[in-house]
Amino acid sequence: MKTTPGTEDVKSSPHELQRKLSNRHLQLIAIGGCIGTGLFMGSGKTISLAGPSILIIYMIIGGMFFFLMRALGEMLLSNLHYKSFIDMAHDLIGPGAGYYIGWSYWLGWVLVGIADLAAIINYLSFWLPEGMAFTPMGQAMISIGCVLFILAINLVTVKLFGEIEFWFALIKILAILGLIFVGGYMVFSGFQAPSGAVASFSNVWAHGGLFPKGLANSNMRCDSLKSLMIINKLSKFL
Repeated sequence: MKTTPGTEDVKSSPHELQRKLSNRHLQLIAIGGCIGTGLFMGSGKTISLAGPSILIIYMIIGGMFFFLMRALGEMLLSNLHYKSFIDMAHDLIGPGAGYYIGWSYWLGWVLVGIADLAAIINYLSFWLPEGMAFTPMGQAMISIGCVLFILAINLVTVKLFGEIEFWFALIKILAILGLIFVGGYMVFSGFQAPSGAVASFSNVWAHGGLFPKGLANSNMRCDSLKSLMIINKLSKFL
């Protein structure tokens, strides 16, 4: 008995999710998802606390998550029925582990969402006249508006969602490239700030070296720990 190739797929397709995201959508969503709010807002505070040594922490955490993602990729290829890492934990460790990891992941996103709303309000406050601030009701309205905006993006068609995420991710990438270009121009042109400080690569080691607060200093250990936690959270959820 002959059957037409793909007949079963055609019949079952109305009951399945439609794959409307193109390769460029997936690539930019992945890259944009790795760029969190902390890169633009929290990195300056972290560098001021730990000094240039924060680069070492970035490399350590980045290496850890590189191997973590490679391991997740290997497990996914071993069983293509896995839909997420929650399924992996449920199958390989147990139902309890899958339940715990799933709800922990949800809670983590809720907390990160709250932190992002606070960051948005902080960014918008920069444009207010000096001495002015948003009222509690104004902050609540901004938060509600942001939540509704994100909800609307997620309720549109898959293809339109991918297109929106593509352009938003592209804005992030262009912003980073712009910062790199401006920073490089300031260094190579010898830009001087109003305070008299001159942009130079020597600033990395000229003010106490990579560890300006010392390895044995308790404050340095505290700051490094906080920096580690910040980067860990951003790498995991953003």
